[in-house]
Order: sequence, then C-alpha cells, then structure tokens
Amino acid sequence: MTVTRRTTAGAPPAVSAEDLPRLQRRTSRVLMTSQMVGGLGVPISIALAPVLATEVSGTDELSGMASTAAVAGTALLALPLAALMTRRGRRPGLVLAYLIGAAGACLVVLAAVVKNFPLLMLGMACFGAASCANLQARFAAADLAAPDHRARAISTVVWATTIGAVLGPNLSAPASRSFAGTSIPGTAGPFLWAAGIFLLTAGLIAVALRPDPLLTARALDPAGEDAHQGRSLRAGFQAVAASPRARLALVTIAVSHTTMVSIMVMTPVDLGHHGAGLELIGLVISGHIAGMFAFSPVMGWLADRIGRLSVIGVAAGLLSAAALLAGTAGPRHGQTAAGLFLLGLGWSAGLVSGSALLTDSVPQAARAAVQGLSDLTSNACAGLGGAAAGLIVAQAGYGWLNAIGAMLVLPMASLALFTARRRPVAEDAAEDGRAAVGD
Repeated sequence: MTVTRRTTAGAPPAVSAEDLPRLQRRTSRVLMTSQMVGGLGVPISIALAPVLATEVSGTDELSGMASTAAVAGTALLALPLAALMTRRGRRPGLVLAYLIGAAGACLVVLAAVVKNFPLLMLGMACFGAASCANLQARFAAADLAAPDHRARAISTVVWATTIGAVLGPNLSAPASRSFAGTSIPGTAGPFLWAAGIFLLTAGLIAVALRPDPLLTARALDPAGEDAHQGRSLRAGFQAVAASPRARLALVTIAVSHTTMVSIMVMTPVDLGHHGAGLELIGLVISGHIAGMFAFSPVMGWLADRIGRLSVIGVAAGLLSAAALLAGTAGPRHGQTAAGLFLLGLGWSAGLVSGSALLTDSVPQAARAAVQGLSDLTSNACAGLGGAAAGLIVAQAGYGWLNAIGAMLVLPMASLALFTARRRPVAEDAAEDGRAAVGD
C-alpha cells in the first residue's frame, strides 16, 4: 500500500505503509546523532559563561547575566523557529537554529577579545538558539512515530542528550588550553569549539534528515489538503485554547522545567554553605543530570504503557519528594544528592509525558506552532524562576525555595487529576497515544 503525498511545494516523496517504520527508525537515528554531537556544544561552554561575563564586565555582579541571556535567547527564538518549521518543515528550522547558535558563539568570542559586554549579551542570546534546536528535536522524533510509541520516540532523543551533558563539561579545559598564546582568552576558547560543533550538527541535519519528518507526517495526514489555514502561530494558540489536555501539557512542561531549574541552580550554593567541596558538588550535579536524561526511555515506556496523565502524576510525586528531601537536608549531603536525583527524574517524567500529550492533543497542522509555544513558555518561566531563586535563598533560605518549588507542582497535579476525572480512563488512554484520531 502506498500513501500518496500531498501536492504541496517541498513535499516529501510517496511513502509506503511498509516503509514508514523504517523511515521513523532512520529519522530517530539522525536526531539522536545530532543530539549527541550538538549536545556537546552547549555544556562545553555554558559552564564558563559566568566567568567570562565577569572578565568582560569587570564585576561579579553581572556574572549571572550571560546564562540569563542564553535562556532568554532560547525562549525568544522558540516562536520564530516554530513559524519557520510550520511553513518549511523541521530540517530548515533545526539547521537555522544551529547556524544562529554558531554565529552567537563567534560573537561571544569577539566580545571577549574586545571586552564589550553588550556584544557578549547579544552573542549569548543567539547562542541560546542551539538549545532551542536541542529542545525541538524531541518533537521532530514524534512526527512519524506511531501513536502508541510516540512517548518512547521522544524519550530516546532526550536520552541522547546524556552524551553531551556528561562529556561536554569535561572538554572545557582542553578547549580553553587550545588557544593558549593567542589573543583569545581561555574562557572564550570553548565557544569557538561550540561554534564548530554547531556547524557540524547543522550540516548533519541538512544532509541526513531527509525526507523531512514534519512534511512527511503532513503528507500522510488525511486532513492535509485542507489544513493550510491551521498552519500558523495564531492557529497554534487557538489549538491550545480549545484543548484542556493541551493546556495541561503546557503547564506540565513549564512547571517541571521551572521547578527543576529553580532548585538546581541554587543547590551548589547551599552545598557550599554546608561545607561541601567542589568534587562533592560535581558529583551531586552529575547525579542530577543522570536523573534528567539517563532514565528518559523508562519514562517514555511508562507514558506509552500506562498513559500520559499517569506519568504526569508520577512527575508531580517525584518533584514534590525531591523538594522535600533537598529542602530539609541541611548538612546531610547524601540526602541532598538523593533529592537532586529525584528532581532530575521528575523533570524527565514531566518533559516526556507532557511533550507526548501536547503532540497528541492538537491537530497535525498546528503541532509545530504549539510545540514552539511550549518551549517559549517553559524557558521564559524557568528564566524567571532561576532569577527569583537567588533572591528567595538570600531572603528566606534554601528550604523555602524548595517549599515554593513544591507548591508550584500543586496546580499541575490538580489539573491532571481534574482532566483524568472528566472522562473514563479508557478514553484517556486511547487519546494518550494508543488510538489518537487522525494519526
């Protein structure tokens, strides 16, 4: 059986039903490889961003602005890139995002050489586009996935980020030393490495991500001929407004990300206040990163097997338990480590189940726009949460930060419970992926 493609410009070639699983596997391999390679670029340099900001500005007070600019760039570029993907497909959007990230990395290096702080902020904002590409890749993995395997497809791409998250920081030192004796400061050297990594990733996607998964999914959509009016950012907003489950998915992704970022960024400070050295702090953060990425396939399997809403409930429980453990740990570093590990697991459960539910809950034509809106919302909330976390710890303490993080989870859990009770469980499970209409 051959599925005839739509007669739209740039549409992919005809795809047979027998070829679709093979094409999905190939798409997943390309996206996983791009995550492994491109994922190296962000952590290899972002760890040194606060140090570089201090060197360029000449004051410690502005050290956090570099990371803030990168988060802001990720959020602000989410919708323009989503608009491009909506019109042209995943491949042009992902390639452009990595090219912008490479250009931003070069601007950061130039700012370090000429000691120009505004230029550094601009470069870091553009650098955030690479993070935007990393986030959007998980949705690209879901474009061609069967409904009952959609969460697992998302989770495998999230898992691939583990490689960059673990190896990236360890490459910072050799990247800094590689420019010794030049006019490029050692703290800026990793950004040049990142630029090269992003260019390599852009080339990989441009060459290998064919046919485009989003365009192919549209070609297979029975409503594809009449869906052009639904392929706009406005239509994406309308799709979310019309779907309670899409709103729950947006809340889940935003709350999980905000809670994780807010607690995580202040944990090293709290550990230091209780006598922990750099090695112990590094181990705690490594355990947290392992919780975020290494177990995402388990979360994807669960979301496909027991339903998206059930795993959102798991995320709420894990995030609340993490806040309780970390917030009451004090000098008990083992308890803090356990809390941060659960924090990573809760983030993984929320991101994977929320992303799958979001994809399930909106029409095919509006998905790219809605997914961009999701990344805008989650990164904007996380940026505000990270900025507020320092003020909360300074005024009230790390325990109160965790208490507030746990309180953020309550609306998510309540909304999930309300959504689950609106219809029978069997209907929820079907819409969660096993029998999604139109897929």
